[in-house]
Amino acid sequence: LPACRDSRLFIKDLHFDGVPVRIYLPREPSASKRRGVIFFHGGCGIFGSISKELKEKLMCQYIARKSDSVVVSVGYHLAPEHKYPAQTLECLTATVHFLKTAETYGVNPARIIVCGDSVGGTYTAIVCQELGRRTDIPKIRAQVLIYPFLQALNFNLPSHQKNAAVAFLSRDRAVHFILKYLNKDCSLKEAILAGSHVPESINLKYRKWINPDLIPDIFKLGYKPPLPTLFLPQVHEEVQELFKPCFSPLLAEDDVVCPLPDTCIVTCEHDVLRDEGLLYKKRLEDNNVRVTWHHLEKGFH
Repeated sequence: LPACRDSRLFIKDLHFDGVPVRIYLPREPSASKRRGVIFFHGGCGIFGSISKELKEKLMCQYIARKSDSVVVSVGYHLAPEHKYPAQTLECLTATVHFLKTAETYGVNPARIIVCGDSVGGTYTAIVCQELGRRTDIPKIRAQVLIYPFLQALNFNLPSHQKNAAVAFLSRDRAVHFILKYLNKDCSLKEAILAGSHVPESINLKYRKWINPDLIPDIFKLGYKPPLPTLFLPQVHEEVQELFKPCFSPLLAEDDVVCPLPDTCIVTCEHDVLRDEGLLYKKRLEDNNVRVTWHHLEKGFH
């Protein structure tokens, strides 16, 4: 589909080091360099497009108009045709390119944020973790995570139980899409939902960060701790990607989290991923990262 018409914006499709992007530039001249926004769309890494999704186009146009910013929407190639981690690497490539060339587009390189919804929020978190300690490029000013996916160890948190059957992204469908994204056998789904893919050593290591006890009581009404489950080594071996911070950014060590930029996290009450945003909020705050949190009590994924 062609870009939606908007007389106030100049919209153009480009490539940043081979990665497709769509750039939204306000037409009205600016007295100073503008802010920049890098946007990663959602869709579990297997759906969505910068050219075919009306929601993404309208969102990028809205951001560009309302904040008088130059918005770059990244058209990473989709799995499983383009195997993981191609999507993350393309988001990283496009971000670095824009940080280095921002002034070409009338953007102040010190005022660029990265933003994404759902898996786009995952890519945002990963990109900021990857670039946090680099000194050869401008620092990202802030990150915006809109109901992000952040971990694949525990699918029995309070929000998973409460919203297991909510429309659009049920608990079952979330794990199904993860396996499709990684090009894995979807018959592994039930074992992963039960937690049989996680050995006790990993559970013990990460319980300080992924634990229902860390969720505020107001979000745990009706929660029932799951029964112990049998560890299945063969399933664990099949899904090693799930235990890496470049897939589950909530697992990053503190020295990676500390340098992260100011953060805005958006969570929705009727969303299986709600608690991942809450847990990441706590991790950031524990590492003295400034966080703004918006919770939509009537929102869903």
